[in-house]
Amino acid sequence: MLSVLPRSSAAHFSKAVLLALLLGGTGPAVAQVAPTLPPPTVPPGIRDGLKTYLSPDSSTYLKLNFLAQTWARLNESNPGTTVNGEPEPHTVDVGIRRVRLVLSGQLTPRLYVFLQFGQNNFSYLSPRKTGAFFHDVTADYALIKKHLSLGFGLNGWNGPSRFANSSTASILGLDLPVFQEANIDVNDQFLRRMGGYAKGKLGKLDYRASVGQPFITQTASAVPEPISRNSTYSTRNPRAAVHSYLMYQFLDQESNAGAGNAGSYLGKKRVLNLGAGLVHQSRAMWHRGPAGDTISTDMNLWAVDVYYDAPVSRAAGTAITAYGGYYRYDFGPGYIRNVGVMNPANGVRAGQGSFNGPGNNVPLTGTGHILYAQAGYLLRQGLLGGLGTLQPYAQAQWARYERLADPLMVYNVGVNWLILGNLSKLSVNYQNRPIYTAQSNGDVKATSRRGEYILQYQVAF
Repeated sequence: MLSVLPRSSAAHFSKAVLLALLLGGTGPAVAQVAPTLPPPTVPPGIRDGLKTYLSPDSSTYLKLNFLAQTWARLNESNPGTTVNGEPEPHTVDVGIRRVRLVLSGQLTPRLYVFLQFGQNNFSYLSPRKTGAFFHDVTADYALIKKHLSLGFGLNGWNGPSRFANSSTASILGLDLPVFQEANIDVNDQFLRRMGGYAKGKLGKLDYRASVGQPFITQTASAVPEPISRNSTYSTRNPRAAVHSYLMYQFLDQESNAGAGNAGSYLGKKRVLNLGAGLVHQSRAMWHRGPAGDTISTDMNLWAVDVYYDAPVSRAAGTAITAYGGYYRYDFGPGYIRNVGVMNPANGVRAGQGSFNGPGNNVPLTGTGHILYAQAGYLLRQGLLGGLGTLQPYAQAQWARYERLADPLMVYNVGVNWLILGNLSKLSVNYQNRPIYTAQSNGDVKATSRRGEYILQYQVAF
């Protein structure tokens, strides 16, 4: 596996080659494709996973799904970044962003089970031969078919917004809006916690609600900062967390068999949803008061969003996908969290770092107001002959956090090469993020920006 390279002529050559691939290395190959090749088709047996039917009428079944997403990446490091103590202004790496196996099934007309096992963010810096775990282990029973199901287990029936738990095989962009995964790996296990949930549909209203026991923060992989005047997660025994999310589905109805919400239907549905949700956990946070006393505060998150996905021309196979929302997060005074997805670095030189920290860290989540939007356009089917079609997209997050003197703006632009729909997909993405620096007067101001180029290959069925 390619890892971070020493700064030498060989390293510079490797970086140049990778950058060329990210920016346009696939172009000549596409240009040579004969236009007479037929458009690709997904084999019927794997279009929606591998299914075994348990009853003659096909109403009960077991299904196996698989997902793998591999990244090759060139990152412009945050100021002062080091890898194992060595300065690295740029890093090149390859890693597995996600690999999942899902076993689900309607065992009886009323009993549904869902198990998901896998690993995330496995790179050259990761501990070897460790890391795979159960994401979901749930069973739910339909008390009133379609209208009310009750379930229990390790689950991710989350609020406050659509992508608080996503169907990762159908993501529109390269990655999810990570800020919507607000507590990830601090007091949950990759968005999941033990507890119960209710789900169902009442006419066009789709609803979910869950109550769960958060994990103690002392065992978190993302360890909270020590208590200070700025809010952070409490290390006291956690109170129950309440999640809810409602969607009014004006057009086609979406499935709610599992907790994950689709990113793009690739023109297979006409969906227009208006959503709203919340998350509440009593005494989840704490900070130091003016007198040095410990003050506990509740965590309250809420959001409203809208999702639209529809074909533009059924004959051509073109489609549009759009999503946007407003999010009000309250983690207590001054809370901020830096996030670096599959961070390719692990240190900062003393006195040379920024508020962001090492690698690709950026303060994505905090107490304050957030606006987010994404949109994509699916070009005509067979655009590339037998090699599928393209789906360009753009994503932007704007936030005004209490802790930061300047607003946050992170944006992504890219294109999905849908070789065989989501079964075989190649994505090229550029992300641009701000760098924040603490000033002598205590303000945290945006002082520069950095970029990250990512090439992803996905296999999913």
